[in-house]
Amino acid sequence: MKRRKVRLREPALIVLKQRYLLKNENNEIIETPEDLFERVAKAVASAEANFSKDPNICEIYAEKFYDLMVNLDFLPNSPTLMNAGCPLGQLSACFVLPIEDSLDSIFETLKFTALIHKSGGGTGFSFSNLRPKGDIVASTQGVASGPLSFIKVFDSATEAIKQGGKRRGANMGILRIDHPDIEEFIIAKREEKILTNFNLSVAITDHFMEALEKGEKFPLINPRNKKIVKYVDPKRIFSLIAESAWECGDPGVIFIDTINRYNPTPHLGKIEATNPCGEQPLLPFESCNLGSINLANFVEDGKINWEDLKEVIHLAVRFLDNVIEINRFSIPQINKITKLNRKIGLGVMGFADFLIKLNISYAEPKAIALAERVMKFINEESVKASQKLAMERGNFPSYPGSIWDKPDTPFMRNATTTTIAPTGSISLIAGVSSGIEPLFGVYYERKTLGNIIIKEFHPLFIEILEKENYSENEIKSILEEVKEKGILKNIKLPERIKKLFVTTYEISPDQHLAIQEAFQKYTHNAVSKTINLPKEATVENIKTIYLKAYKLGLKGVTVFRYGSKSEQVIYIGGAEEREPTCPICSFSLI
Repeated sequence: MKRRKVRLREPALIVLKQRYLLKNENNEIIETPEDLFERVAKAVASAEANFSKDPNICEIYAEKFYDLMVNLDFLPNSPTLMNAGCPLGQLSACFVLPIEDSLDSIFETLKFTALIHKSGGGTGFSFSNLRPKGDIVASTQGVASGPLSFIKVFDSATEAIKQGGKRRGANMGILRIDHPDIEEFIIAKREEKILTNFNLSVAITDHFMEALEKGEKFPLINPRNKKIVKYVDPKRIFSLIAESAWECGDPGVIFIDTINRYNPTPHLGKIEATNPCGEQPLLPFESCNLGSINLANFVEDGKINWEDLKEVIHLAVRFLDNVIEINRFSIPQINKITKLNRKIGLGVMGFADFLIKLNISYAEPKAIALAERVMKFINEESVKASQKLAMERGNFPSYPGSIWDKPDTPFMRNATTTTIAPTGSISLIAGVSSGIEPLFGVYYERKTLGNIIIKEFHPLFIEILEKENYSENEIKSILEEVKEKGILKNIKLPERIKKLFVTTYEISPDQHLAIQEAFQKYTHNAVSKTINLPKEATVENIKTIYLKAYKLGLKGVTVFRYGSKSEQVIYIGGAEEREPTCPICSFSLI
């Protein structure tokens, strides 16, 4: 294999050394970044032998996959980078596990969770099937402790495992809006240091939204016997969700009926939960492997290179399908459903950088139009790539009865092809902005595993100052001011530069939602996106965001208000009072 060196910035090297590069029994690093990419490329390319008799096929694709990653055009999710070519061999990031209303089910799922976290994966659960607190337990003549008590058990187990020291364990806990314990669930994270390994989301139904709109009473239903326990005022429950999100960032909301309207395999069952950051709805025991294209690499002289982007999309789809072939699951149920549906999630990172390179502000309408255009292209080309693979390798086994089972799509290798993930870690490796988020700051400080603080100015900002012919002393003076404030709002610079480097708290909620809608429109799965709000935002602002998100057809929405958490992973600026980011990205799952 021809080995070219990868060009990495200092934050990327820090993260790679901490989490990804292999170490010996003395905890000494024994591979370089190039070794890592070669290890992953060869492992993923080995799947080609399952479909071709060409003796050179694996070597040919190992070279292609190596170039794909070394160029930082595309990176797979973290477990693939960590485990490909290693004995563990578990390469997926996202899992959903079922929890039924029995101790056997709960603790069997807890065991499965431990195995997944150990391998670097994240888990999502619906606790909606558990009987409510105080309900009768016939076998013991006792009373049930309720879903929240078991969420705490899962949180404690996650804390103990810590994913082998590579990264924090991450979970999503979901409860339906019609569960009798919904109020206790909604306020669960108002007290700090509680459920630190969980994101929480309320599964909101169409029925609830209709009752809210009409001002009708809404029933809470015991999942054990399906009987109505009581009726509640939906406006009060809705207010409680918004108040908790205002206070601590949790819970988020997912629109569970909207998610199921787009379930690609409805004949296999309903979707009840998502992965920890909400972008991957999955059936019970299903997993998905993700990867993201670095959009910033496809701008040349202020123009998008669509041909190169197309080539990378097709190669990335092949890469992700190969990952399913070589993946090693310790749980047979996961192996079965994953290979039945063969879901992959190709997404993007560096969208904010992409816009800057095209001289477009994240806050202007052009950004929305471009988001829609680029994701439409990626989605369509990823489907074409999956169809081409199906002609070579066969359809995904659950194709009959799926949404793809129709005359105009006779071939489809993967039940889904696109997902927008937060890309917490891999965007650091690639040296670009996270997922489809705007810039958090022109200068930021980010805490990594082991409490190492990465301090960095946005490289494109320095590049633009140099292009604008600022002197070395002027640049130094500007950077000192930016370091203190983190944003450009009150700094003496041309307005066009300030608009280009607009940061997340300067962008209106409507613009955040519009960007999310633009990507969701052409994404098979869901979109991880945070609506960041300034400190002075109100509970009513949050209610408005939820209502608009539902009407826009989004599958979920997360808000985060400045100052609602005392600790966070990334800070904007270096001043004493620093801007926090969304807690979701702290998991660095992707």
